[in-house]
Amino acid sequence: MIHQVVVFAVFTLLVFVPVAEALTERSPHSGRDQEKASVADHQSININTADVTSLMTLDGVGRKVAEKIVEYRQAHGPFKKPDDVRKVDGIGGGLWERNRERIVVK
Repeated sequence: MIHQVVVFAVFTLLVFVPVAEALTERSPHSGRDQEKASVADHQSININTADVTSLMTLDGVGRKVAEKIVEYRQAHGPFKKPDDVRKVDGIGGGLWERNRERIVVK
C-alpha cells in the first residue's frame, strides 16, 4: 500500500510540476509589453499637439475618433481647455470621464 502511495506521489509530481511551470512561464518580452501599456495608460496627452496614433492610446478612442479630434483642431484652432474635446463629434461624457485625467492642453 505504501509503495502505491509513493508511486502515485512521484507520478503526480512528474506530471503536474512541468505543467504548472509551463502555465506560469512568460516570454522575456511580456513583462515589458505590460509595463509599456501601463505607462501609456498614465501618460498625459496634449490634445493640441497629439497625432492620431497618440490619441488612440486614450481609453475608448479608435482611429476614427482620433482623426475627428485632429480634424476639429485643424478647423477650429487649438483647444482652450481639456474638456473642449467634448465638442468633437464622437466624444461623449463617458469617454471624457474615462480620460479626463490624461487629457491636457498646452
